[in-house]
Amino acid sequence: MDRRVVITGLGAVTPCGNSPEELWNSLIAGKHGFELAPWFPDQEPDNLSVVARVKNFDPSEYFDKKELRRNDVIVQYAVYCAMQALRDAGTDLKDIDPYRVGVVIGSGIGGIYTTEEEMQNYHKKGNKRVGVFTITKMIGNMAAGEVAIRTGFKGSNFCVTTACASGTQSIGEAFRSIKHGYLDAAIAGGTEHSDIGFCYASFNNMHAITRSTDVDRASIPFDAERSGFVLGDGCGLLVLEEYEHAKARGAKIYAEICGYGSTCDAYHETSPDPEGKGGAMAMKLAYEEAGMKPEDINYINAHGTSTAMNDRTETMAVKIAFGEHAKDIAINSTKSMTGHLLGAAGGVEAVVTAMSIKNGKVHQTIGYKVPDPECDLDYVTEGARDMKITGALSNSLGFGGHNGCICMRPVQD
Repeated sequence: MDRRVVITGLGAVTPCGNSPEELWNSLIAGKHGFELAPWFPDQEPDNLSVVARVKNFDPSEYFDKKELRRNDVIVQYAVYCAMQALRDAGTDLKDIDPYRVGVVIGSGIGGIYTTEEEMQNYHKKGNKRVGVFTITKMIGNMAAGEVAIRTGFKGSNFCVTTACASGTQSIGEAFRSIKHGYLDAAIAGGTEHSDIGFCYASFNNMHAITRSTDVDRASIPFDAERSGFVLGDGCGLLVLEEYEHAKARGAKIYAEICGYGSTCDAYHETSPDPEGKGGAMAMKLAYEEAGMKPEDINYINAHGTSTAMNDRTETMAVKIAFGEHAKDIAINSTKSMTGHLLGAAGGVEAVVTAMSIKNGKVHQTIGYKVPDPECDLDYVTEGARDMKITGALSNSLGFGGHNGCICMRPVQD
């Protein structure tokens, strides 16, 4: 018999704040986390760009100086968020067999900061100057591994790497593991740190990043003048529990995860299928697994990258998945304020979706000014909106054609 899965704890490190509460307050106030900075100092001012950086992050509560040298920033973010989420959940989950508690944390790129740094050491200083922890700092799975080391959770532990869908698909896979009885609880989400010129150069050369130098008009999803995403970093993790266990301990429950859709466009390395069918199917699979009808969904946290192709295609996908009901769905893009956190985006946006359900409010898609005839749905552009959410989707669409969607709703006894 399938089991119900609920969200009982949240953790977040983002350009808009380093806790779920800070993030939420910033989003509801319509405040972005963008700044103008040079990616290539030796070439400024020609390469000034809008970026979305995590600010005032202090991992010293969980890492001493020696441990910081051994762990890439993606791991530091993940441990910080995991402990934050467990504290929020009010449990260390030690009452559960440790082999029944899993950790699934995705990363689209892994320890790219370490990769660049150590490659520079190798080429400039020689092989003996490459750090002994280089490999363990580079590999993306070490975020999940280190969280398990810190918590003692010995259940299924892995890293989903599906580019910008990594965080969402990590949550979906953890949800399925609990639903079908392989686990009783899990920590799941995504982490990413790509704040280096090497990454910026690649995204910039493929024309994915905005060329705007106006922090207020840089990430403008669904706006006709959108020109690309703002590159950011961070982490978002959830504590997922089997419903009866959470209920028995009197847990605070944000929302129930009730469906997951995963598809592939099988079309192109970076561009979505222009017909939007893969994204539409992911949404359809998610709400159908939840046993919900299209009209039960009234909120979508969109992938909404502020790129020309994504926003047009995602709008089309929503119309395919929901038909006439699409125009009645409130749709927003958290990336309008956080920027694009790549593999962490889905984790952070799941945090936001859960808080939206719990608080009965959805944030604005800020920066929107110029309507695009091809993006003609309700993108919540007037300000934060109070609403009773009956069913919500959180979408993520990644390079390689990966589509992930999770369905949430308010918990019902």
